[in-house]
Amino acid sequence: MESGLTVAVYGAYGHTGRFVVARLRERGFVPVLSGRDAGKLEKAAVETGLEARPAPVGDPASLDRALAGAAAVINCAGPFATTAAPVIEAALRARIPYVDVAAEIEANVDTFANFADRARAAGAVIVPAMAFYGGFGDLLATAAMGDWTAADEAHVAYGLSGWHPTAGTRASGVVSGQRRGGRRVRYANGRLEYRDDRPPTLEWPFPAPMGPRAVIGEFTMADVVTIPSHLSIPDVRTYMTVEAARDLSDPGTPAPAPVDEHGRSAQTFLVDVVVRSGGSERRAVARGQDIYAVTAPLVVEAVERILTGRTRTAGVASAGEIFDALGFLHALAPHVSFELRR
Repeated sequence: MESGLTVAVYGAYGHTGRFVVARLRERGFVPVLSGRDAGKLEKAAVETGLEARPAPVGDPASLDRALAGAAAVINCAGPFATTAAPVIEAALRARIPYVDVAAEIEANVDTFANFADRARAAGAVIVPAMAFYGGFGDLLATAAMGDWTAADEAHVAYGLSGWHPTAGTRASGVVSGQRRGGRRVRYANGRLEYRDDRPPTLEWPFPAPMGPRAVIGEFTMADVVTIPSHLSIPDVRTYMTVEAARDLSDPGTPAPAPVDEHGRSAQTFLVDVVVRSGGSERRAVARGQDIYAVTAPLVVEAVERILTGRTRTAGVASAGEIFDALGFLHALAPHVSFELRR
């Protein structure tokens, strides 16, 4: 797409933000760099030749200047419990779409709860969790559902070769843990449940070539917010390979290291989504490299579809509700390979 449209990227100097900026440029957009740290923004501006607009989240006037003239804003700056609401407010004032990459369950719940009515009334578009966790799983579950209008349960199993978390991931995890009071969360019986017991460990039958692997059951990710926000599924469970969960919990695990010309790490992933209704089962499987890097084509494809009118609703909406899930997933090639198994 050779649009020349300006898109503000909040948190542009972060690990994921840099992938997003690069992808926007590849797709013909003109990114404007924004965020809280003026020094890091200036460095990124020198490296990229792009305009930098510092904007603390507590300064509405600065946020308004950051979004001035932009066609949309992408928020890549966690913890989203701190950044989402102020940047959404600025987007509503500017009358432009807002998309973020929040994996924080509670922050995404807040976005739906606090902005749904206002966004719908204004005809605004707000898409939270448009990332590997949250948006991707929702697209896969929606595609797997096909013509089903309801299902009994959905399972999203993450087969990661490992997980080298970024500083932003760790910071967001701390905030989420504090908000939960150290409890874990799951989505069952049509609602979020907070629990004090330990999650189960079980074996998940990943497709070949990965095969059966030990996973942490109820390793709950943002899919428990996005999927039931529009699909009638009372039980949504997410799972994580034991090795990746161990990496995440180890404070000594280093940040991701680039191994190719695109800056991607060597991490590979397989996402296996199963939806069940009665005695029937449908499945969607996706494979790719680097969960942070793949967020960039996800969020940029979302922005392009919003700006070209390829949406199904307005207001606060998850990826599977607002976009044609099957078409969207196919558009992610070659970054992601995808198949349905029915």
